[in-house]
Parts: sequence; C-alpha cells; structure tokens
Amino acid sequence: MPNPNSIFLAKLLIFFVFALQSINCQADVKDLQNADSLFQQRSYKEAMEIYRQNYQEGIYSPAMLLKMSFIAEGIGDKENATLYLSKYYDLNPNSQTITKIKSLTGQSDLVGYEVSDAARFMLFLIEYQEIIVGSLALFLVISIIMIWVRGKKNPESTFYWPTIFLIILIFAANNFLKAPNAALITQSPTMIVSKPSAGGELIDRVEPGHRVKIKSSKDIWYEVEWKDQVAYIKKDNVTRF
Repeated sequence: MPNPNSIFLAKLLIFFVFALQSINCQADVKDLQNADSLFQQRSYKEAMEIYRQNYQEGIYSPAMLLKMSFIAEGIGDKENATLYLSKYYDLNPNSQTITKIKSLTGQSDLVGYEVSDAARFMLFLIEYQEIIVGSLALFLVISIIMIWVRGKKNPESTFYWPTIFLIILIFAANNFLKAPNAALITQSPTMIVSKPSAGGELIDRVEPGHRVKIKSSKDIWYEVEWKDQVAYIKKDNVTRF
C-alpha cells in the first residue's frame, strides 16, 4: 500500500513545479542592459524599441518608465510621455511626478491620482511581487522537507497545514497582486456621461491627463469611477495602462 506521506509530497512537488512555471518571467537582463547602454550613448530610438517591447510584455521598472517618458517627450510625443509617467506614478507616487504631468498636459488640476494608504501598500506588494513569491516558494520547499523528515520519524505527528497555507499564499500572491485597471484620458475634449449612450447626461468635459479607474466594459464604452461616482466614457478617448 502506497505511503500517504509519499503521495502527499508527490502532489505538493507537482503543484510546486506548476506554481514556479506560472510566476511572471523577468526581463531579459542582457537585453535591458543593452537598452540602458544605448540610452546612455543617446541612441534613444534604439533604446526605446527595446524598452517598448518589454513594456508591451508587462515587464518594466520605475527607472525604465522614466527613461521612456524622457525619450517620448524629446520627440514631441507628449501623450506617451504622460502615459509612461502616469504608470510610473502607480509604482512611485510623488508630487514631482504630478507636477511634470501637469506641465506636459497643460492641466492645473488633475483627477485620478489620489493614492490612499491601502493603495500604497498594495503598490508596494505589487512592486516586490517576484521577491515575495520567491521567498514564499523557498519556505514551501523547507516546509516540504520538514514534512518528509518528520514523516519518517513519526508519521502521526506530521502537520500539513503550514504547507497548505504557504501554497495558498503563493497562489494568491502570484494571481491576485495586480494593479487596478486604469486608463489615461488622451483625447481633447473628452465627455464623461451618466449612461453608456449619446443621450447620457453630461457629468464632465475634460482635457487629456486625467486618470480613471475602469470598472467594466460595454460595447464602445468603459464604466469608470470618476470623482467617487459611476460614469461612462468612450473607449477611444482613453489609453489603458
């Protein structure tokens, strides 16, 4: 009859392999080092191509976003310069970034950049997601080894709940630590209305630079959060992060 401990450990190891495979891949370090070298040499176009490819794959850092914004602004692409700065703000909220975005967009008062303490904590977890998942995976390996050692000595005293708890934490950290869906208003002017139709009541008429949180999608409209109320905005008026 198969040893229950061996079966349990085998299942855990299989799960662990799949968990590691599902962890987000890191950027090609050599590729990004090459891009940084090109940036320092002022070969901005070539550097931007590498940065943009990584950004589209969801691989970026605060430093990379600042460089992308600098390059975009240098070629007169204020829309993307603002977009990259806005994404940078998600990772590193600060007043200097707001001031720069205001100068790029010509806005004196921007909506959608307020960050609560809870949101800041979530952004911190997202920024260090790979380290958190890696640390939890290491503890999981140690936990599995301890189960195996204790199981050989005294099978009846083996406790599985710490290992199960670590598995749940790894799954949650790897799948639920995600920034909220957000978009940057990029068209001038943009109408924010009360219903997803041309007949909706006008709530606000705004210029590019403001941000909205996307709640859902319906045909050509996004349902968004605007000044603590539900509103609608046409999809072609915004650029999602």
